[in-house]
Amino acid sequence: MIESLLLATTRVSTMLADKHLTNATGFFFEADNRLFLVTSRHVALDEATNHRPDRLQIELHIDPENVAVITQFSIPLYQQNTPLWRQAADTAGVVDVVALELQRAALPKSMFYQAFGPGHLLKKLDEVEIGTSVTIVGFPLGFHDTLHHLPVAQQAVIASAFGIRFQGNGYFLTAGRMHRGTSGAPVVVRTTSRSGRGKLVWTLLGIHASRLDVKNRDEQEDERLNLNCTWYADILRTLTDNVAAPSASRQG
Repeated sequence: MIESLLLATTRVSTMLADKHLTNATGFFFEADNRLFLVTSRHVALDEATNHRPDRLQIELHIDPENVAVITQFSIPLYQQNTPLWRQAADTAGVVDVVALELQRAALPKSMFYQAFGPGHLLKKLDEVEIGTSVTIVGFPLGFHDTLHHLPVAQQAVIASAFGIRFQGNGYFLTAGRMHRGTSGAPVVVRTTSRSGRGKLVWTLLGIHASRLDVKNRDEQEDERLNLNCTWYADILRTLTDNVAAPSASRQG
């Protein structure tokens, strides 16, 4: 039996027509009987670098008896030039997280997966302390188990005061060596000591976004700090509330 956390996470490819642009990570989130793909906003649109894909492509497992069997599922990002993703903003600006609703009828009937939900979100912020070890599951540089199409896990620690918006932004910091392709990965801690092979026994703390660098770093003398921005997962309550919005349904 595959560990539940691995089945909650999927590899994301950004596409422009038939051209592959970048690799990223996403995960499934269920709320009000709706299923969403969650990833970083800059995966769907990054104005600063003119990254403008028109669809995302994810991998879905479709044979419970053989995890190596997958299918590609194509998710349009626009409908008549209108973005299909849900995003939010706070006092500091746009939050680097999006949720794309998936139309269940368009998904393979044999698809097997796991999904986070509101019950996996942290109830009290003071339950987590600075220095807490976290697990980040994703596809760094696109690397993964290419036979079974499963992600890899990396360890990091919480590096800023948890529950406090770092420098006024809606994220906290982790310390760990992260790479491109991990954007959109779930940042979790284990809820119980029970096995996670059958049930998703993890608390979702946040969504990994990007590495954080300092402006005064001397690139010749100073190494990177290996600090990363992780957006608080409670933004998913806003992004997945029961509001009418277009849903993504294309398969390819």
